[in-house]
Amino acid sequence: MIQLRNFKKSYGEYTALQIPELDLDTGIYWVKGVNGSGKSTLLKSMAGMLSCQGDILINTTSLKKNPVHYRKLVNFGEAEPLFPTFITGLEMIDLFVSAKDAPNEQKESLIESLKMQHYIQTAVNSYSSGMLKKLSLVLAFIGNPSVILLDEPLITIDTDSLKVLYHLIAKEHTDRGTTFLITSHQPLDPQYLPNTKQLLVEEQTLKACLNH
Repeated sequence: MIQLRNFKKSYGEYTALQIPELDLDTGIYWVKGVNGSGKSTLLKSMAGMLSCQGDILINTTSLKKNPVHYRKLVNFGEAEPLFPTFITGLEMIDLFVSAKDAPNEQKESLIESLKMQHYIQTAVNSYSSGMLKKLSLVLAFIGNPSVILLDEPLITIDTDSLKVLYHLIAKEHTDRGTTFLITSHQPLDPQYLPNTKQLLVEEQTLKACLNH
């Protein structure tokens, strides 16, 4: 379960997002909202990347009280990922494998699934936007997280990779009970993710938690 308590993220005097209380059971959530509504702010705060008021808990582990353990429970894939240009994709993945205590078999399976073998050992500065997005997605699935946060994962990847992504999400959720929060301007395909719930972020707060 994910819990937000008295959550508030401000930039100076501007309140970007405020959620007094939120409880999310295990599931796959489509986070909807117009540009600037606070979707990315929500995910980055939940990932522990942005400081915020209040607290966020994953399975009773508090971001405020136990930030190191909390961050081990959550993975995040950015909408427009930026990586050190001198490092190779494989080196980046190996860093995450070490940090998340993940098996090499998982790394190799993800690389193969997304067909990254032919460029994974080249420097990131040679990657296209689609290649960068695939690398970001691999990192988001590394380890055994309780929660995976994906910010606009459907953009800049090809149709075949999109099907692989849907399969990975469904399998991770079914096999391990992983919860997903996914921001997307386009609907998630119900053929692959039939039980997706919807979260609406509007006017700098969470307005609803709905099924289809």
